[in-house]
Amino acid sequence: MSSPYILILYYSRYGAVAQMAQHIARGVESVTGMEARIRTVPAVSAVIEASEPEIPAEGAIYCSEEDFSECSGLALGSPTRFGNMAGAMKHFLDGTGAQWMSGSMIGKPAGVFTSTASLHGGQESTLLSMQIPLLHHGMLISGLPYSESELNTTTSGGTPYGPSHLAGSDGNNPISEEEAALCQAFGKRLAELALKLR
Repeated sequence: MSSPYILILYYSRYGAVAQMAQHIARGVESVTGMEARIRTVPAVSAVIEASEPEIPAEGAIYCSEEDFSECSGLALGSPTRFGNMAGAMKHFLDGTGAQWMSGSMIGKPAGVFTSTASLHGGQESTLLSMQIPLLHHGMLISGLPYSESELNTTTSGGTPYGPSHLAGSDGNNPISEEEAALCQAFGKRLAELALKLR
């Protein structure tokens, strides 16, 4: 049997969400007895014939059914698309009916994270909409409490609904110190909750 792990599952188009996943993993792995497992989902295409290779050319490998159903907790990340999660993440979640039927995700902690081009570009609505399928899976939703001081001082991303990043209109803003700290606090929080709930 594998060690308990938090699945950090994301879709990233330009790399910011992938960078956030790395910071969340640092937070998870700061907790003794919990590992971070980073996975991604394939892009989707409007062209029916188009498909992604079975193994991505770079970055995290694709999430398997076992990665998803056997995790001790879940951090779900997506860029914002018109105030909602990206289609690739929605497509992946739409395929988790077997896990919903089996109840394999019930009672596990979960949270969400996102990156947007503009400060008011739908960060919070994206985070809230990403929580909906997790609630249907019976997961226990966790955000970030205001005891995380960066929530009060950030001028970039960061919300009580989960970590966020302000990428800028050109997508080139680096992850700020506050955003990185909130990602790490979020990972640590999920790992500690998962251990308490095991």
